Amino acid sequence: MTASFAAPSLATGPLATVPLATVPLAAALPAPAAGHAQPDAGARHQTPHLTAALSQAESLCIKCGFCLPACPTYRETGIEAASPRGRLDLMYAAAQGRVTLAAIEPQLALCLGCQACETACPSGIRFHDMLEAERSDVAALRATASGRRLGMLLLDRLLLSPRLLRAAVWGLWLYQRSGVQALLRATRLLDWLAPPLGRLERRMPPLRRPHRWRRTLAALTVPERGRAALLAGCIMDAAFGEVHAATAYVLRANGIALAEVPGQTCCGALHLHAGDAERARQLARRNVAAFEAAGNAPIVVNSAGCGAAMKEYGRLLAADPVWAERARRLAARVHDVAEYLAGLTLAPPHVAVPCAVAYDDPCHLVHAQKIRAQPRDLLSRIPGLRLVPLREAEMCCGSAGSYSAQQPEMSRRLLNRKMAHIGASGADVVATGNPGCLFQLRLGAREQGLRVRVVHPVELLAESYGRPPSGA
Repeated sequence: MTASFAAPSLATGPLATVPLATVPLAAALPAPAAGHAQPDAGARHQTPHLTAALSQAESLCIKCGFCLPACPTYRETGIEAASPRGRLDLMYAAAQGRVTLAAIEPQLALCLGCQACETACPSGIRFHDMLEAERSDVAALRATASGRRLGMLLLDRLLLSPRLLRAAVWGLWLYQRSGVQALLRATRLLDWLAPPLGRLERRMPPLRRPHRWRRTLAALTVPERGRAALLAGCIMDAAFGEVHAATAYVLRANGIALAEVPGQTCCGALHLHAGDAERARQLARRNVAAFEAAGNAPIVVNSAGCGAAMKEYGRLLAADPVWAERARRLAARVHDVAEYLAGLTLAPPHVAVPCAVAYDDPCHLVHAQKIRAQPRDLLSRIPGLRLVPLREAEMCCGSAGSYSAQQPEMSRRLLNRKMAHIGASGADVVATGNPGCLFQLRLGAREQGLRVRVVHPVELLAESYGRPPSGA
């Protein structure tokens, strides 16, 4: 037996026609029409986090279909089970004990977590709450698997050790620059010795030379009119020091000094997305304590994913009586760098940056934080810079944290689609505000031979205030 689902037609725009699919009913079991699911004892045992998230959901899916054209994986596959409403049905089925968690995991693992469905949803369903709960249950089931242990070891040891992470980035940069990478690729040695490692290595993005951004702060001397705290983070600190340096430069050019925040750590976003909610809570508590000790200055974040995670600290720690209110207060202080700068009266940028720029929206900025206009407005202030339209700018590029490594086929399909739009835009520069997006788009530019710079918007703004370009 099959069930057909039809989305409402969209009158205009690139999403006007999207192929819909007829799928087996077992792949898209309907959720209850009213009320919340009442799972049996076995289902509660298998899906405790998911069951709780579904039962606490503030609204239910009304099957309107607006999420379908917004979902990158549905657009690529046309399969209902690869859409947000199809995945919700599968989650309800697992919570009710009608299917096993293992049976639905392949479709749920294909989800990018981009939250585009939440932007489209008229019911206001927080799909990512259910997705993160499901991944916590999957993580518990796979706790003894070797791949799972290796992944969590990388998250717990590498990301949480600034020294180890910086050493790893330096090592990878030297590997690329020394010619070893070119030799291994030419001989296909890794493909012969370890095919999975070879496939992963080919997905490695080009790295810039690591930048010791803290050394640049002492040279910035401008009359001070305010202070802000910067989230250094993990990946941003180790691999995108030039973005931190550009952020500090733009802030200082506008009289904003950076407060020191000793004790801060990784935001916990990658742990949460990997299903380790408890570790994410531990990291959130550490950051709350660290930023509280540094005063009440606004917290500026130049990574969309990190900013989205920190703005959710109040929800993440809502059940903790000691930390809940402190987390809510801290979350209210968090601002994306474009959001923060847009709220200031900025000194006019005075150095021309002649280029055509396509701005690509990071998912966790446009969908999670609802920040669209501010980055474009800041870029439009730069003399000589011309913003060019980018088709599907709000569609995920396929990076999505560790998704590109875990789902390489779908990630590549989405990247190829994105790079085709970038090539058609005629842009010299692509600007985007998230480390995963920067890595992914640089990889795509290299693979397809596009001569475009891929930078954070704040880097272009820093150039317009007189800072030399940070990379090509």
